[in-house]
Amino acid sequence: MGTDLLGDFGARDPFPAEVESGFGEKVLGNVDTEHRVLIPVASALSLAKLDCSPVSPVQPPMSLDDAQKLLRKVVGWRLLEEESGLKLQCLWKLRDFKCGVELINRIYVAVEPTGHFPSLHLEQPNQVRAELWTSSMGGLSMNDFIVAAKIDEIKTSDLAPKKRVWA
Repeated sequence: MGTDLLGDFGARDPFPAEVESGFGEKVLGNVDTEHRVLIPVASALSLAKLDCSPVSPVQPPMSLDDAQKLLRKVVGWRLLEEESGLKLQCLWKLRDFKCGVELINRIYVAVEPTGHFPSLHLEQPNQVRAELWTSSMGGLSMNDFIVAAKIDEIKTSDLAPKKRVWA
């Protein structure tokens, strides 16, 4: 991953007023103290900011242990262990059928640039279920978690059932 994706994490030069104030004399540390700028690794970045990459069918699917670690980065998703392999699943309860169709449209718009699409099901009149897995690998890949994170960023509060307030 190139550093251009991460932005400039470099330090700045002090302003003339800072130099004149002698701020360097007032801080802890020696003049020969080593200062390092640590650039975050991909695992520290938001998955939604990453791009999907092509996967090979000969590549093994993600292990259960790795999938459980990445599951902490996608809100509301759960792991399914099926005979065909691991899958990610998320379920939304919505106000009505029209809101379900709207959510499916929003998901499509969010994931279309990735080229990696979830299996979407409009269940009952007010429920949408999404499942993600990489069928060519027979399980999960990093692409599934990237797409799940992109779906997590979709605004759904206007589609959720209205809560009744009792006085």
